[in-house]
Amino acid sequence: SLSLSLSLPVSLSLSLPVSLSLCLSLCLSACLPLCLGAALSHLVLDPGAGRLYAGGVDHLYQLTADLEVMSHVRTGPHLDSPDCLPPIVPQECPSATPTHNHNKLLLMEPAQGAGPGSLIVCGSLYQGICDKRSLSNISQLIYQTSNPVDTQYVAANDPRVSTVAVVITTENKQEGGGAGGVLRLMLVGRGYTSKGPGDIPPITTRRLSPVVPPRRAFSQEEELGKLVVGSYSEYNNHFVKAVAHGNHVYFLFSRRDMWHKKEYRTYASRLCTADRSFYSYVEVPLLCGNGYNLAQGAWLGNHSGEPALFVVMATGQASTPVATGRSALCVYGMAELDAMLRRAQEVCYTEGGRGSSGQEEAYIEYAVSSKCLKLPQDSLSEYPCGGEHTPNPIASAVPLPATTTFTSTTQLTAVTTATEAGHTIAFLGDREGRLHKVNTQWDLYGSVLVDSGSAVSADLLLDDSQQHVYVLTNSRVPVSSCERQTDCQSCLAVRDPYCGWCVLEGRCSRKHQCQRHVQPNHWLWSFEPTNLCVTVQSLQPANQNVQISLADICFLCYTVQLYDCSAGQSDCSQCRAVPEEYGCVWCSGSCVYNQSCTSVPADTCPPPQITQVLPVSGPLEGGVLVTITGSNLGMKYQDVMGGVTVAGVQCLPRAEGYQISTSDVKMNGTLLLYHGPLKIFDEPIRLLSVCFCFQDPQLLDLVPDKGPVSGGTRLTIRGRQLLTGQKSDLTAFLGPQPCYFVEEVTDTQLVCQTGPSNQTGGVTLRLLFGKAERTVPNVTFRYLDDPVITDATPAESFYAGGRVVMVTGRNLGVVQQPIISVWVEPVVVQRVKRRRRLALLTAKQQLRCSVLSSSQMSCPTPAVTPEVKVKGVWFQLDNVRVHYETIKGKSFTYYPNPEFFPLNREAPDAPYRFKPGGVIAVEVTYLLNLIKQEVTARLGDRECEVKTLDNTHLYCEPPEIQPLSVDDSSELPCLKVFMGNLKVDLGLVQYDSDSLSVVPLAAQISLGAGAAVIILSVLVVILMYRRKSKQALRDYKKVLLQLETLEINVGDQCRKEFTDLMTEMMDLSSDVGGPGLPLLDYRTYAERVFFPGQQVAPLSRQLDLPESRRQTVEQGLQQLNNLLNNKLFLTRFIHTLEAQQGFSQRDRGYVASLLTMALHDKLEYFTEVMKSLLQDLVQQYVAKNPKLMLRRTETVVEKMLTNWMSICLYSFLKEVAGEPLYMLYRAIKYQVDKGPVDSVTGKAKRTLNDSHLLREDIDYCAMTLTVLVKNGVEVQPCPVKVLDTDTITQVKDKILDQVYRGAPFSQRPAADSLDLEWRSGQAGHLTLSDDDVTAVVQGRWKRVNTLQHYKVPDGATVALIPRSQSSGGVGVNQVFQTGEKTPMLEGEEEEGLRLWHLVKSSEDPEIPKHRKSSMRERERAKAIPEIYLTRLLSMKGTLQKFVDDVFVAILSTKRPPPIAVRFFFDFLDDMAEKHGIDDPETVHIWKTNSLPLRFWVNILKNPQFVLDVQVSDSIDAVLSVIAQTFIDSCTTSEHKVGRDSPVNKLLYAREIPRYKQLVERYYSDIHSAASGCYQEMNSTLTELSGIIMSLEEDSSGQKMQLAYRLQQVAALVENKVTDL
Repeated sequence: SLSLSLSLPVSLSLSLPVSLSLCLSLCLSACLPLCLGAALSHLVLDPGAGRLYAGGVDHLYQLTADLEVMSHVRTGPHLDSPDCLPPIVPQECPSATPTHNHNKLLLMEPAQGAGPGSLIVCGSLYQGICDKRSLSNISQLIYQTSNPVDTQYVAANDPRVSTVAVVITTENKQEGGGAGGVLRLMLVGRGYTSKGPGDIPPITTRRLSPVVPPRRAFSQEEELGKLVVGSYSEYNNHFVKAVAHGNHVYFLFSRRDMWHKKEYRTYASRLCTADRSFYSYVEVPLLCGNGYNLAQGAWLGNHSGEPALFVVMATGQASTPVATGRSALCVYGMAELDAMLRRAQEVCYTEGGRGSSGQEEAYIEYAVSSKCLKLPQDSLSEYPCGGEHTPNPIASAVPLPATTTFTSTTQLTAVTTATEAGHTIAFLGDREGRLHKVNTQWDLYGSVLVDSGSAVSADLLLDDSQQHVYVLTNSRVPVSSCERQTDCQSCLAVRDPYCGWCVLEGRCSRKHQCQRHVQPNHWLWSFEPTNLCVTVQSLQPANQNVQISLADICFLCYTVQLYDCSAGQSDCSQCRAVPEEYGCVWCSGSCVYNQSCTSVPADTCPPPQITQVLPVSGPLEGGVLVTITGSNLGMKYQDVMGGVTVAGVQCLPRAEGYQISTSDVKMNGTLLLYHGPLKIFDEPIRLLSVCFCFQDPQLLDLVPDKGPVSGGTRLTIRGRQLLTGQKSDLTAFLGPQPCYFVEEVTDTQLVCQTGPSNQTGGVTLRLLFGKAERTVPNVTFRYLDDPVITDATPAESFYAGGRVVMVTGRNLGVVQQPIISVWVEPVVVQRVKRRRRLALLTAKQQLRCSVLSSSQMSCPTPAVTPEVKVKGVWFQLDNVRVHYETIKGKSFTYYPNPEFFPLNREAPDAPYRFKPGGVIAVEVTYLLNLIKQEVTARLGDRECEVKTLDNTHLYCEPPEIQPLSVDDSSELPCLKVFMGNLKVDLGLVQYDSDSLSVVPLAAQISLGAGAAVIILSVLVVILMYRRKSKQALRDYKKVLLQLETLEINVGDQCRKEFTDLMTEMMDLSSDVGGPGLPLLDYRTYAERVFFPGQQVAPLSRQLDLPESRRQTVEQGLQQLNNLLNNKLFLTRFIHTLEAQQGFSQRDRGYVASLLTMALHDKLEYFTEVMKSLLQDLVQQYVAKNPKLMLRRTETVVEKMLTNWMSICLYSFLKEVAGEPLYMLYRAIKYQVDKGPVDSVTGKAKRTLNDSHLLREDIDYCAMTLTVLVKNGVEVQPCPVKVLDTDTITQVKDKILDQVYRGAPFSQRPAADSLDLEWRSGQAGHLTLSDDDVTAVVQGRWKRVNTLQHYKVPDGATVALIPRSQSSGGVGVNQVFQTGEKTPMLEGEEEEGLRLWHLVKSSEDPEIPKHRKSSMRERERAKAIPEIYLTRLLSMKGTLQKFVDDVFVAILSTKRPPPIAVRFFFDFLDDMAEKHGIDDPETVHIWKTNSLPLRFWVNILKNPQFVLDVQVSDSIDAVLSVIAQTFIDSCTTSEHKVGRDSPVNKLLYAREIPRYKQLVERYYSDIHSAASGCYQEMNSTLTELSGIIMSLEEDSSGQKMQLAYRLQQVAALVENKVTDL
């Protein structure tokens, strides 16, 4: 809609019905409805002609200044697809569908010379092509191309991506025509689109005129400039405005800051108008107040008489380009902006990008091969618009700041300004459809609601007179709002020509909406000043007589008395009861005024007539009230007293219950008759089918017969004649407690709800019908103990509800109607407490639960709306209420519904192409840790089996054959996902049948030859690039692109592998978290971390002391122990030790670990000592190079810090990080074991480490062996998957992995203690071994035996038996020591033979060792062939989820970080502040060195420090790559790789920037959190000190041994003997 808003004192607001609303500042005016059917997005004003042009979806309009339509053009929809290039031919573009045309650009090309001007129109169709239309009549085309070329694609082809442009005129030097030659150009800024041509830069120059063939309008020609960008998708520019000012063109946009923190910021860039090559391009970031970083709209106006850029900014949501409601207006003077841009140019031209202080002030952006230089000082004045020799594009590292002049909590979307009497007035549009007026002092002095709930478009324009503003919104606006005025006074006061007061209907309406508007004074027009409202001066009711005093429009006041005899007098008795002064008589069957009676009035009334008797029945015992309704039942109580009998029994009417023609009687006593007639006055009564019956109600059954003692059970009582008497006479009791009726009573059934009882046991149900009492024969109701809930999981749901919560407890079977309830509160609640409480009590959603057993029930979560806040969740078990917080100790949480992305995200209407045999990966925002049983997927009429799901993906396996569609609108099946109440339609799926076609042999040969040529060409290109060292940066981009392409190519394989892996891991997941997670006990964990690489920890060794010396030693050790608890002694003791020349690094670590153990029960003291030593360490490094601190473990305190972190983070490992670490280990092991692994070299086909990659193509087959496992006395078969190339030891390991699945490694037998026996038939038993007499020997090479060697078939039966002492088989045993991963092969040199398994080692034993090393380095330096890189990428893609889970578990701040981390990071911040270190990079390095590199990398590389597992050489190789990736993610240096980079770095080149953001956010969140955690840390340390560490059987001997070791160290240093 379009509005013209006014600023004159007298203003009239009129709105138009469909898309336009108009406000005119006229005394008397009228608006004609203008119907524009489409949403509008752009608005242009032709200032000279006063015409308006509006562009929207599929429509283009030409309007007068008063918004009358002059011309209208339809621009869509048309057949198109962003994947196809125009012209669109349906046969060549199967994805083409009728597509809406969104107007992307609408701007004027002014007239040039005698030629007319034109309107430039660009849409989203056909890759964003443009045309020109006549300004006088837009239906006339000036230029349009039917066959555009790729250089004519201008606007973004995505409706969501912005495009801006500006038209400039410059001197045409090249094309000449002599002096005066003019070139008309258009500079375009457009955002990144993922579909269509990918080579269109963010800013381009387009030709408008002259256009002489072969040149084309809107083309992007070679000689015209463009902004070259390395990877546009990373920067993600969003353009807001393009303006021309002076001799420059300015672009305003937001983008990701790739140079600094990779957050989104707003930039202003500038180009010289005459610069065709973009040599002058320079940009500067804009700062607006506190955190307003995303520009939403802008206007170039004047402020204090000077040109200024007015920008409305919004705060971004986290690190995304999504704007929040927090907004502000900032003003940037153009002079200050130009000065900042010139400064950036000057610094980059002449000072190498650095200012006088040495700080970087300017740099080269967009990843191009240029750099800041040191040219002569006058370079900028000589070349103000740059040249071929000047660096570009330039970006300022110093932002241009501005303070906020106006702030808003609603997102501002548009701005324009006007100048009145030298003062600037700003008009601001917001997201809710309001227009705000801000004065010179930046005070808000007025707001107008233009269009409620519809955002104001950025095209906010003033007319030529600067008195009106055109406002563009995107919804329909009614012409009037009469209904908003609720009374006559406000209706007339609004003076709206559309509105008036409809007198009899009492509402403000338009004239035609008032039914009696044609009659005088029935519709009072608001715009007529003489109209006055009708007012009621007095209202006096007397019985049914109403006196009304009116003041009419003629200003005459009079009183009216009204009485209608016919109103309320339905029979003769009522008519004759009217007071005589009103003159009412009963005449001809109706009550009328006596003067209106045309016959003789009746003196007496007709006989009584009964129309209704309630109730129509009663018990034999009587005692129920009967209400008799009829006509002519007397005019007063005395008329009926003593005259009523029922079935011959007289009944006494109740005086208080008598009304004219109605009588209440009460039945007393016992009646012998079951039924009979009613009589009044002993006269025959006309009774309309009414008969009163006396009944004998009976109770037959009671269900249920038990319930909780707190009550709330709904009892169903079945019987006969239960509708006896009135319901008010019917009551029920369970013992002394009432049972409350909750449903309508029928003749055979009633339902009541039990109340609470003070004891358990049986009670009798009593039902009272008036005085009559009935019970259920031989049935009692039993009150039982209340139900108890002990657990309820999960603890979260999504808004749509339907997620099943499993509840466990006791006595749940006693509950009849278990209910789960959600208490919600509106986001905006009443401030009055009473009202708020009432609102909260009534705002409740609930659903019925299903009781599965006495100990378990299931409850589907109720649905809630996002507009409310969930205040609590409880279970209502009859009258027992159990709040969720009391069960789990935490609140039940509702999250937004998961957002599922369409299968075909780029073209949701096009079908998703699926290759049979694979899986479909559905991307989703967040799945709440759902398990796959909670999700169902259906493809057409068949199920798509959900294989696995994680937080962001769902993987399902469709049927092999395309299912049938269940929707008549399409022949293709649609994939639908169901989660609880949530149902999501993800789009159509079309099976790709091409994958099943057979390629002819000739085609295969041709393809093979072509592939060979391509591979050879790629290798040649790679060699050429290696010679060009100056192209390293471009290499980086190309490598990333190739890696991305390779990853896409292996994507399907990865998804299939990942699905198989997740299916395998699902069984494991159910055990993890409980006993299935093989965490080491604290003692073993501490020994392995404190003393790595040692078979037996020193504290486990027994001291051998003669008994005669023990007492002396104990006495001395106690004295030494006392000294260790003296902080001054201990710190000097450590410094003294470190000053000794012979005190090695190993000794320092040893002493630190011994001290850690000795002071473990005094961790607060230990921490204070460590802090004191660290302060000394900081002092040392500040004087040298502070960035080197904590890089290595060279001092005692650095090892103490490692141990301290290990102690404090053990619980975090146990509760949080241990599970994803174990899942990663198992995933790696599973994947590695699926492919061949060389038992001699340790190389594997499936790995992440190129140095451990088995590059040879090994022929192998997967097999399944049936292993006989003895379970007690039974022998059960167990299938185990192996490879035919596995050695016998490898087979035994895989069997043990399967048989002892989930068990700790230390609790299973060793492989070399067992023999593998192949059993065939009854007597065929063959013991298999790695080496026996059948082993193949060729020359000096001896091959290790495999299943293939023994020709063991698939499905063979084997068994593991204890190895006999006489077993002659010699196995190739790999012995792994802690910290060492190199396999030590026993018997390798036996008889001069060399062992080999899959490949023969390439190393010659006769080659010198130093030459071997250099050969290995040259081998690794070779570019890895693409086929091998594909193997690595496939492994990486399969493991990606598990790597992400570990990194997120370590670095997530969703849960509070460990207190030790917060405490130590605060300590480092304090140290930096104390020593004046303000370089954030230094503090970042300190934190990285103290936590990620000191602790987490050690755990990632050595999971056996935490878990009871075996880490083989091949698994260790994979873990090393992951650990190195973690290290790279924690560094501050920019992560760039080239073709010479190690393959391990290439693999994760695309993920490392994302991981870096995780690290930076982790550090930032901890830093920004409230400090002061020292007290909490001390409490934690006290708790940790109490951990019982059973380092020995004898606890008193433990302390002696520790002190003894420390005493030994001291004695050695002081050259003393150890005997005291």
